[in-house]
Amino acid sequence: MRNPLSKTVVGIPPSGIRKFFDIVSEMKDAISLGVGEPDFDTPWHIREEGIYSLEKGKTFYTSNAGLKELKIEICNYLKRRFNLDYNYEDETIVTVGGSEAIDIGLRAMLDPGDEVLIPQPSYVSYHPCTVLAGGVPVVIELKEENEFKLTKEQLLAAITEKTKVLILPFPNNPTGAIMTYDDLKEIAEVVIEKDLYILSDEIYAELTYGQEHVSIASFPGLKERTIVINGFSKSYAMTGWRLGYAVGPAQIIKQMIKIHQFAIMCAPTNSQYAGIEALKNGDADVEMMRDAYDKRRRYLVHNFRNMGVDCFEPFGAFYVFPSIKKFGMSSDEFATKLLMEEKVAVVPGTAFGECGEGFLRISYAYSIDNLKIALERIQRFVERQKTI
Repeated sequence: MRNPLSKTVVGIPPSGIRKFFDIVSEMKDAISLGVGEPDFDTPWHIREEGIYSLEKGKTFYTSNAGLKELKIEICNYLKRRFNLDYNYEDETIVTVGGSEAIDIGLRAMLDPGDEVLIPQPSYVSYHPCTVLAGGVPVVIELKEENEFKLTKEQLLAAITEKTKVLILPFPNNPTGAIMTYDDLKEIAEVVIEKDLYILSDEIYAELTYGQEHVSIASFPGLKERTIVINGFSKSYAMTGWRLGYAVGPAQIIKQMIKIHQFAIMCAPTNSQYAGIEALKNGDADVEMMRDAYDKRRRYLVHNFRNMGVDCFEPFGAFYVFPSIKKFGMSSDEFATKLLMEEKVAVVPGTAFGECGEGFLRISYAYSIDNLKIALERIQRFVERQKTI
């Protein structure tokens, strides 16, 4: 028989995040710090709006690009929070989570052979989505000594005549790194000089600590070159609602809608009604959850440093990215032994790119009680490694 499988798809490895999650789901008394999912329930007033939409029989398709009311609220929110001006009619699309927006954004912009610059460590989808769109991933290795930020020098060194798109994954998953206004200003200058486009994944924009998030699309001349990706999963604890969005130049959004139309049709209708409520009345919920994450963030960094584990201080998202290089084990080996010996699941840094070797991603989207128990187990494990 002829091989029914695509060589491209077969050549893409599965997500490194899921391996440990699948093991821990079968392990009694195990604690998982591996999944980037808020432990908060979706706020009641948001859930209620989704329920109400079902009770009122609002169960039909919406327009492909999303409900008009939701797109208006998205644009209002972006203006209010990040000083971004977008037209809801032709510069906005509602998607099935931020992940779909990443996929169709790349597919809308890339021709075969176009190079995409991907700073790593970063979210697992950028590399495979680039490959599936026919693009060529070019990895830029983010350095701990640079606080895992993308520098102007790194960007210039990676650009070739085939470079078309730069992915900006900040606030960053898995490192928790952010880019300040001054950091982004240097990147913006290079993007304009080299005639590039940007896919800016800002799903963690509401989860920054100590300073406000800045979108690169707010810089002069960058709105016309940038697709901004955002959504509801992280900031509003709405992971299962599968609701995201993208805003950008009308000519790109038009093509994204075309792909979305053929592959998806529209985002879930009841989720869209819930999203309207979240944007209108969810600011207090976001602030409450952000404050809780900030306490957990400081708690983890403090405890890792106290047990002798080097840990960069993150200022965004809800992850820490401690270094385990001093223990003489690979990230995968360390994570596997920790799971088997102490029943704590974390994600090897290599799940987010080869340059994540020597690090672990640990999510603090979990209760302080769970984090306390997990840290006690991690400390026992670390102490044993020191005596070996």
